[in-house]
Amino acid sequence: NPYAGLVSHLRASWLSGKTRPMEYRVAQLEALGRFLDDKKQEILEATELDMGKPSFEAFFSEILLCKNELNITLNNLCHWMKDEHVDKNLVMQLDSAFIRKDPYGVVLIIAPWNYPIHLFLVPLIGAIAAGNCAIIKPSEISKNTERLIAETLSCYLDNDCFAVVTGGVPETTRLLENKFDYIFFTGSPPVGRIVMTAAAKHLTPVTLELGGKNPCYVSDTCDVTNVARRVVWGRFFNAGQTCIAPDYLLCTVEMQDKLMPALREAITEFFGPNPRESPDFGRIVSDKQFRRIRALLASGRVAIGGQTDEAERYIAPTVLADVLPSDPAMQEEIFGPILPIVVIANMDEAIDFINARPRPLAVYAFSCDSKVVNQVLERTSSGGFCGNDTLMHVTLTSLPFGGIGNSGLGKYHGKFTFDTFSHHRGCLHRNMGLETLNTPRYPPYTQQKLGFLTTTFEVKRRGTCTLL
Repeated sequence: NPYAGLVSHLRASWLSGKTRPMEYRVAQLEALGRFLDDKKQEILEATELDMGKPSFEAFFSEILLCKNELNITLNNLCHWMKDEHVDKNLVMQLDSAFIRKDPYGVVLIIAPWNYPIHLFLVPLIGAIAAGNCAIIKPSEISKNTERLIAETLSCYLDNDCFAVVTGGVPETTRLLENKFDYIFFTGSPPVGRIVMTAAAKHLTPVTLELGGKNPCYVSDTCDVTNVARRVVWGRFFNAGQTCIAPDYLLCTVEMQDKLMPALREAITEFFGPNPRESPDFGRIVSDKQFRRIRALLASGRVAIGGQTDEAERYIAPTVLADVLPSDPAMQEEIFGPILPIVVIANMDEAIDFINARPRPLAVYAFSCDSKVVNQVLERTSSGGFCGNDTLMHVTLTSLPFGGIGNSGLGKYHGKFTFDTFSHHRGCLHRNMGLETLNTPRYPPYTQQKLGFLTTTFEVKRRGTCTLL
């Protein structure tokens, strides 16, 4: 295997204990901060070349949010690394019971193309903070960013402990043949199954950050203008190439009629009368993705937008009205600048529609009535939830980010990333003396000994718990 030597080298570095001291972890994390600072302009240029990403969006998503994750980690690492002491029973009051946060070892991070810096760097921050060695596999589809990572990241990190592997499907397939101690994958559900299958051969734990069709319910009681602005921003950010973008709207026919002019106004406000000329609207990453997304325009009727240019890989911000559940746009994650509207009769029907499909990465609900938002929250299941906005829940490092079911497995962001890349090791360190306290557990057994054990080990119920 072409990567066996690399994996073995990193494993030897990890076994040496090099990555365990806090000082080492901090030094590597600070080096990532310098990477972001030094290469800021190159990152903006590479993402612009790869998918026409506006510099504003690139700075916000690829640099600012990464710096936030980095600083949150540096600010709290000393606390996160500490042993966590736990409750003890009567017998062990003089002993030490704690949870040790151990690194897994050599981890593999496979990143996608849509946020090519953010989606490798945020997991890497947690992997380093937890004391692991790591191999990073950036996406070959965002080729300019891949080249930037491959050529420059090694100048900042310890090459004995961290490495970048480039290439496409064949290279990734061979890479996955090696035994890793943890695999963190971000991408599509079909590829997630391949990664999980490869990991199963070595019993390697995985985090799978996948996608799905994120529903957005808009109730009849809402501020239509605000809904339109927040939905348009969330759907067309990064030209719709966002795993948590609202994938389709669910609303009544009356709300569809009210929303349409408001959506058109918001699109014009954000991107001008001709979004193709706007510096704030991106392009599709590849010809293959362009053709796939363009085919989805045959769903429902094009109410807003619909213009395309294959040479530029441009698809206008598009809203499709009266889309049927059987239409092509409802059969797969859109991952592009198209917003279908599916008409439902009421909230109950919207919830049934959501629950009849695979559990998404995010559910969105808009209403001026908080009871409606809470109903959607309580009666659906998804990786995350955001009421009366889109995307913004992902900006809070205090919230776990991850999927459920078809949309993924595991969670990260902030401390959750550190925990994901840490093995929480249950530890008990007992006193070498005081053997009298242990005598009741030894044979020969008696009723008297059993009574003593019951008294010292039994956990009694305190009473009922009331949810406020």
